[in-house]
Amino acid sequence: MQFNNRITELLGVETPIVQAPMGWIARSQLASAVSNAGAFGIIETSSGDLDAIRGEIVKMRDLTDRPFGVNIAQAFVRDPDIVRFVIEQGVKFVTTSAGNPERYTEQLKSAGLNVFHVVPSLEAALKAVACGVDGLVVEGGEGGGFKNPKEVSTMVLLPLVRSQVDVPIIAAGGFVDGRSMAAAFALGAEGIQMGTRMVSAAESPVHENWKNAIVAAKETDTVFLNRMHSPALRALRTDKTSRLENNPETNAMTEFGTALDLYFGGDMEASIALTGQVAGRIDTIKAVAEIIAEVREQFFEEIGALSQRYLGS
Repeated sequence: MQFNNRITELLGVETPIVQAPMGWIARSQLASAVSNAGAFGIIETSSGDLDAIRGEIVKMRDLTDRPFGVNIAQAFVRDPDIVRFVIEQGVKFVTTSAGNPERYTEQLKSAGLNVFHVVPSLEAALKAVACGVDGLVVEGGEGGGFKNPKEVSTMVLLPLVRSQVDVPIIAAGGFVDGRSMAAAFALGAEGIQMGTRMVSAAESPVHENWKNAIVAAKETDTVFLNRMHSPALRALRTDKTSRLENNPETNAMTEFGTALDLYFGGDMEASIALTGQVAGRIDTIKAVAEIIAEVREQFFEEIGALSQRYLGS
């Protein structure tokens, strides 16, 4: 069975699965594994370390001959030359997030890039489409990372946005396997984005303590912080994040701490481990190629079984 839709055509991939552009994590080691598995790796900019990002893109050319993209996280990268920086890297696909789609869409598209904007609401989706984006990443509130303080679940948001727009949609928030991917397609998506599953992958550069915490997590073991501030964020439950959850007046961004000590040093209390609710469905660390292959196989099995069960004679 083969995928053939607007996402596979735009991205030039076999499987319409996109790896989330997570700060410090979505670099060449992980992104090249995703692209080599027939899906779509993305290099992050939300860390703000553009010199390192340039080097990571150079590494991507050595590690894969498959397509990959770059994310522009507007709230975290304030370099006025960020568009020129991305264009100079020679990539053809960009996701923009954490900001106004009016800011960069025209420049990027004028340079021949395809642009998808990440949206947490119908209002944001309509604005992005009006700005001329090629597609949307529709992100539900159950996903990990930085969020809209007024979160909406993927189950509600995805079909709502699809009912109002015609552009291709990549669904994000809660996706981990072929069944959830099939559900996304039923709700109007043509691809999915996976973040937490990729954080826990064998090729993910994060410390094993974080990966093991994801594997051990229950579906209730994340917290939603900063409802009274912006950005909000969903993270793994730890002593630190539980304390912040119980003190909503405190802006969690002021207590992000030393992120690299958590990401790569394994100190789970040093910062905030951005993680989605889907951690409760992850029970093992697997190689990226195995993850992609299993999701793909289960997707076709699931839609085949549903067709046979409900449409068969």
